[in-house]
Amino acid sequence: MPDRHPTLLQPYSERAKTATHPLSRYLFRLMDLKASNLCLSADVITARELLALADKVGPSIVVLKTHYDLISGWDYNPQTGTGVKLAALARKHGFLIFEDRKFVDIGKTVQMQYTAGTARIIEWAHITNANIDAGKDMVRAMAEAAANWKARIHYEVKTSVSVGTPVAGQFEDGEEQNNNALDDRDSDGRKGSIVSITTVTQSFEPADSPRLAKTNEHGDELVFPGIEEPPMDRGLLLLAQMSSKGCLMTKDYTQACVEAAREHKDFVMGYVAQEALNSAPDDNFIHMTPGCKLPPPGEEENGHVEGDGLGQQYNTPAKLINILGTDIVIVGRGIIQAADPPSEAERYRRKAWKAYLTRLG
Repeated sequence: MPDRHPTLLQPYSERAKTATHPLSRYLFRLMDLKASNLCLSADVITARELLALADKVGPSIVVLKTHYDLISGWDYNPQTGTGVKLAALARKHGFLIFEDRKFVDIGKTVQMQYTAGTARIIEWAHITNANIDAGKDMVRAMAEAAANWKARIHYEVKTSVSVGTPVAGQFEDGEEQNNNALDDRDSDGRKGSIVSITTVTQSFEPADSPRLAKTNEHGDELVFPGIEEPPMDRGLLLLAQMSSKGCLMTKDYTQACVEAAREHKDFVMGYVAQEALNSAPDDNFIHMTPGCKLPPPGEEENGHVEGDGLGQQYNTPAKLINILGTDIVIVGRGIIQAADPPSEAERYRRKAWKAYLTRLG
């Protein structure tokens, strides 16, 4: 086996110290805190199912992957909708939300798809992904859109209004006489008095304040203990490889993803890939890999796992993490279709974490 990249032998806590992207640093720390490198692919079809599943499985995962356009009953309200409720569950259980949108279009179009429209993905999803068949400039366009979005919300204006009757002591010496503030006369000589004043004050609070966009309506005041809330930065994963049989993503395409990631380290967190793609000395990108499945309990842990008959090919956590070098395994039906999804999620979490510890040696 050729020499392995140094990141494969580094604990996530150490990789957090050198990661370029703020969200990557946070995610590595979260993985270390929860002893989890598991992502749930929440491919259900109703908003009720999605929220219930996220609440039940949240303690075992560090990332929840969504397809919002699969969900019937998705509420698009920016204050009380499904995205807001998911964000509350993410705070409560300590996971990031990854909308598996697979953007691929000209730059201007993806900017609007990402930040506007009905879903306003950027508002509630920490992470999204893109297929760069449209060209690397699409990544730059998305990075600009994310930077502009963050700049607009960087400070939240807080306004307070007070009403009261002024007293002479509120004015500077001479102000009463110069401004006639308390003894003013109309042009006809009649005396007028100020009986009250309204004071408006404004302050600016950082958008990443723990109290941003919080209400008590959904219990979203709860925050997972042991770590602060994630930064307001948004992250992109490049779809570099897929787990489906006959995938047309060539080596040249994958290399173009690597180049685009290195050119936009302030926005690209890493890849959706089937193997580790870090190769340059300073590469420290996160890798997430779908197509992960365990044999049923009691069977050989690393035994053969059949595909789904529709092109999906599966690998075990041990192979994906210890041999192929991925960081986070993405599991969908293996958990969702289990008789007890929370217990099965814990089984996947334990196996995936064990594979990571084995990789560290």
